[in-house]
Amino acid sequence: MIQLGIALALCLPLFAVDNSWTKVRELKTGTELRVTKAGERQPVLAKLDEATDENLIVILKNEQVAIPKEKIDRIDYRPPQTSSRVKTETKSTATDPDQRRGMPNESRVPGQSTSSGVTFGGSKADFETIYRRTTGTPPKQ
Repeated sequence: MIQLGIALALCLPLFAVDNSWTKVRELKTGTELRVTKAGERQPVLAKLDEATDENLIVILKNEQVAIPKEKIDRIDYRPPQTSSRVKTETKSTATDPDQRRGMPNESRVPGQSTSSGVTFGGSKADFETIYRRTTGTPPKQ
């Protein structure tokens, strides 16, 4: 019985790795990624094309590149925007004809003015880690 418990405890990290790679595979095409490769300091900024069992296929400067899963230490992704960063605003005001003062022969017609504006605000969401290679899995050279 103790041996079964030890075996299950040793297998749990393997299930976690598969689970996190499954999450990578579920990301939508075009998702912004930051991929940290084994032995490299500078991460790769790219857009997701596809994730297979062996490779992460990304778009770098309009070029499709396959990164072997074994060479990936970590993958961060930028969650999709929940709201637009562009906000539009329109204001309308109506004027009562009795409040207008003008020429004596002027017709008493209600007035209306409308103004519109666009504001650009907010920043992109921060990257969140979705995949991290476990320490027991060395990168293939």
